[in-house]
Amino acid sequence: MEVMTRTRWDVWAVALFLTVPPIVRAQKPGADWPQFRGPNRDGSVASFTEPRTWPDRLTQTWSVNVGEGYATPLVIGDRIYVFTRQSTNEVMQALDASTGKTIWQTRYAAPVKVNPAADAHGPGPKATPAFAGGRLYTLGMGGIVTAFDAASGKQLWQKPATAKLPLYGTAASPLVDRGLVIVNVGGHDEGALTAFDANTGSVKWSWNGDGPSYASPVVADIDGVRQVIALTQDNVVGVSAADGRLLWRRPFKTEFTQNIITPALIGNTVIIAGYQQPTAAFRIVKKGDQWITEDAWRNEMVSLYMANGVVIGDLLFSLSQRNSGQYFLLDVKSGKTTWTGKPREAMNAAIAKSGALVFALEDDATLVVGRVASGRFEELKRYTVAKSSTWAQPAISGNRIFVKDTNAVALWTF
Repeated sequence: MEVMTRTRWDVWAVALFLTVPPIVRAQKPGADWPQFRGPNRDGSVASFTEPRTWPDRLTQTWSVNVGEGYATPLVIGDRIYVFTRQSTNEVMQALDASTGKTIWQTRYAAPVKVNPAADAHGPGPKATPAFAGGRLYTLGMGGIVTAFDAASGKQLWQKPATAKLPLYGTAASPLVDRGLVIVNVGGHDEGALTAFDANTGSVKWSWNGDGPSYASPVVADIDGVRQVIALTQDNVVGVSAADGRLLWRRPFKTEFTQNIITPALIGNTVIIAGYQQPTAAFRIVKKGDQWITEDAWRNEMVSLYMANGVVIGDLLFSLSQRNSGQYFLLDVKSGKTTWTGKPREAMNAAIAKSGALVFALEDDATLVVGRVASGRFEELKRYTVAKSSTWAQPAISGNRIFVKDTNAVALWTF
């Protein structure tokens, strides 16, 4: 049963709250951050004005304890939405973006048993919500799919967890497209890429040809056909966004950790990567009534673990697992590595971009700001933005950077 509470911020949530009117007035709102990896699902920041001089420190306007989890905060107008765990409940909540004050909370029971191999990363949730049409859609750690009214927090519909789950729980963030909520539900042996009606929660289509992975699906129009492209347990597949019909399938399997990296799309070219696997690209081609995939290139030098990259011009920037974490640039046309940074940088980095400017939030709470220029990455500044681990993608809007650490979300400005 759903239990809904509307708590005052001074009763529940605030761990550290700083009211400094001049700073609040100076905040510059920008475009929304409505889903996993931003408006275009590719790490791109829609509106950002770089300061003439980067400050030595960012300003923390507020920090609020919201609960456990790695889901990215969503920024919608003057609100942020955060999906977390508090004890045995999963909690969706809305905060005032300027002050951190709680507007509403909605929680439901969601006990989950974490595989011992994933104890260090906690019981989630790890999947970032999606906002569309005034509603929020979530995938819980145990596989519960829920829709909420974003204005009030009212639970609109919910689908229970399936009997089986991926080994380490769920991590693939929901995709909302043309009235459908698309997510891979179930376990590695029994799962289905499923499209739920965004209004009612009814199943519109499902494809059960392979189990889910931890990579989030994306959508693209290729040769006039809208396709959902997803890494599943053992493949990368394209299915019709209209009816879930399988269009093409290509084997791809990452040992030990399963598939994690979300595909990167450039026209009809798909870039895929995985732990201890080469980074590779292939083209989606229609021949007559059939869809096929053709090899484009393969790079054995860089291998991605959990860090999704960003494409800047003709270059892919990301963090390779090689050499204990090494930033790199790769030419997306040829697949050749054009630049590598120093080794042992980080275990993971959540990466976003604004033009040629890069934001890389490393798992030790270091935010690296730099620029891709002349085929190289030039580091500009490093900032400490939390007191615990940071695995969630930062949400960036205007001059505001919202950072989720292990238990808190904070607003930083410059």
